[in-house]
Amino acid sequence: MSHRRNKDASGRQEVERAVLAYLHHHPDAADTLDGIVTWWLPQQRYETERERIERVLGGLVERGDLRCNRLPDGAVLYALNRSSKPPLH
Repeated sequence: MSHRRNKDASGRQEVERAVLAYLHHHPDAADTLDGIVTWWLPQQRYETERERIERVLGGLVERGDLRCNRLPDGAVLYALNRSSKPPLH
C-alpha cells in the first residue's frame, strides 16, 4: 500500500511540475482540462491520466498557483495565478 502511495505522489508531482513549467514558459496560456491534456502535456503519456491531472490542477488551484474559471458550457479554464509567488525549483 505504501508503494502505491509513493507512486501516486511521484506521479502527482510530475504532472504538477509539467503544468507549472508550461505556464512559466507560456504565462499567458489558459486552457480547459481537455486542452491541457491534449496540448500542454505530451498526449501519448498523459492521455489516460485525465483524472490524476484533474486532481493535480485542483490542488494547484487550492494552493493558489493556478486560478480557474467555469465557462458557460461548464468546462473549467485554468491559468497561472499571477498574484502567487514564483515556485522554488
